[in-house]
Amino acid sequence: MRFSTPTTLLREAIGIAGSAVPSKTTLPILDSIFFERDGDRLRLTSTDLEISVVKHVSVMFGGSGTAKTRRIAVPAAKLQETLRKLPDVPLTFHADENFAVTLRTETGMYKMLGFDGADYPALPDMKEGTVIYTDSASMRRALQKTGFAVSKDLLRPAMSGIYFQIDTDGTRVVASDGHRLVRLSLHKLTSSAAVSFILPYRAMGIVGRGAEDGPCTITFDGNYVSFDFTDLRILSRRIDETYPNYEAVIPLDNNRRMTVNRQALISSALRVGLYSSKSTQQIRMRIAKNTMTVSAEDIERSSEAKEEVSCEHSGEDYLIGFNGPSLTEALKVLDSEHVLFDFGSPKHAGVLKPLEQQAGEEIMMLVMPVRLSTYA
Repeated sequence: MRFSTPTTLLREAIGIAGSAVPSKTTLPILDSIFFERDGDRLRLTSTDLEISVVKHVSVMFGGSGTAKTRRIAVPAAKLQETLRKLPDVPLTFHADENFAVTLRTETGMYKMLGFDGADYPALPDMKEGTVIYTDSASMRRALQKTGFAVSKDLLRPAMSGIYFQIDTDGTRVVASDGHRLVRLSLHKLTSSAAVSFILPYRAMGIVGRGAEDGPCTITFDGNYVSFDFTDLRILSRRIDETYPNYEAVIPLDNNRRMTVNRQALISSALRVGLYSSKSTQQIRMRIAKNTMTVSAEDIERSSEAKEEVSCEHSGEDYLIGFNGPSLTEALKVLDSEHVLFDFGSPKHAGVLKPLEQQAGEEIMMLVMPVRLSTYA
C-alpha cells in the first residue's frame, strides 16, 4: 500500500480513528490502527472488541503493491506521536510485503513494523438491524444534555451508560447516577419499531466527539448499536442490563414552584460553595416570597457565606439543601434564561425544567436533596 497526503489530514483522521484503541490489551494487534484501501479512499479502523471506530479519508494512492499489503495494522501510539510532532507537510506512506511501514517527508524518514491486516478482528455485521434516521446535531445535543449524569459506579452497570428509548412517537434519552436524573424527550426522532438500548459511557464520548455535521443513521440489532455519519462509523456493544424504572422516582406531587434566573443562581452557588464543607459541599436554599438566600458553612474551618438571589415564589417559606456541584452542573446544561424548580418536602427530589423548552424537545432534571441536619 502506498499513498500520499498532507500530515494534517492524516493526523486528524487518525485522531478520530484511533479512539477505540484500548489502553491495555492482551492482543498486540489491537494496539494498532487497521489501514485498508476502500476504492479511492483510505479506511482506518480501531477496536477494543466492545467499541469500534471506522473513519474514511481521501488520499492519493500510488502503486497498490501486492494483495498482501492492501491491508495492514499500524502501531497506533508511535504513528500518532509521529504525526503529532510533524509540521503540516506532504507525507508518503508505504507498506511492503513484510508489513514494514515507512513514512517519508521531504526532510525525514520514519520506519516501524506493522501487523498482517488479515489477522485484524472483523467487525459485527449490522445489515439486519433496525435503522433510525436523524441528524448529527440532534445526536450531539442528546449526548451533551444527558452525559453529565451517567453513573461512574462500576457496581451499577445499567446506569453506567445513556438509556435510549426510541419509539414511533418519539425518543427518550435518560441518564442517572442515583443522585440526579435527566430525561430528554426528542419528539422528531422516531422509529418504525420500538427499540431500547444502553449506550456505554466511553462510546458516548466517542460519538459526541466524532459526530460530523450532516445526517446520522442509527442501526440497532439487539447486541450492537452503530452510528453512521458521512465519513465515520462508531459501533458499540450495548450494555446488557435492564435499565431501572426511572419513571417511578420522578415525583408527581411537588406542590411548590419557584422561577429563578439560571445564570444568577449558578454564579451565586459557585461563590457560596467555596465556603461549604469539603466533605459534603452542601449549600442551602431558603426560599421566601420573591427572594432566595443561598448559604453555606464549614464549621471545621469557621467559614460561611450567604447571598440573596431574586426569584418568583408566592408560597410558604421553604428550606432545602443540595450538593453544590451536582446542582450547578445540572443548571449549566439547561439553555433557557430562567428555570423552574418544583419542590415537595425537603427529603424529596427537586425537579428542574427550563422556563422555555427548545423546539421539538422537552428536558427535565431531577436532583436529590441532602440532609439539612448538619453542614459537616
